[in-house]
Amino acid sequence: MRILGIDPGSRITGYGVIATNGHEIGFIACGTIRTGDETDFSRRLLTIFRDLNEVIRIHQPTVAAVEDIFIDRNPRSALKLGHARGAAVVAALHNNLEVHDYPARQVKQTVAGYGQAEKIQVQHMVRTLLQLSSTPSRDAADALAVAICHAHQHAYGRWGRSA
Repeated sequence: MRILGIDPGSRITGYGVIATNGHEIGFIACGTIRTGDETDFSRRLLTIFRDLNEVIRIHQPTVAAVEDIFIDRNPRSALKLGHARGAAVVAALHNNLEVHDYPARQVKQTVAGYGQAEKIQVQHMVRTLLQLSSTPSRDAADALAVAICHAHQHAYGRWGRSA
């Protein structure tokens, strides 16, 4: 199974693709979609949608796992994050991928063993678990962590909520 992990953001959306074979996981690709230079928010959403379509076309995942939104102190930021997440989910569904949602706390618990782990801890554990030669960016590491979380849930028969 190939899993596309997505860490949505209105300026930077992380993505990571892993392959699983039973309990084994392997790294395929990761990166970020950057929309920060675009001033029109609607165009940012279009960039997320288009670029994720391209990632899906190239890497052919069989399922998508997306980090669920958290409630931010700033409602406007949370709303933008929700829109970015929506663009990512629509891209996955547009490509006939089943989508599973995972809260950040569950992702961190699965990857780092602590639900309130810092981003640097998540980066370190992703690098270790996938035996990477270098540390991925924070957003790419978060996306890979979401994919790893889904692989773990799938291996042990517990699925995240489907979108």
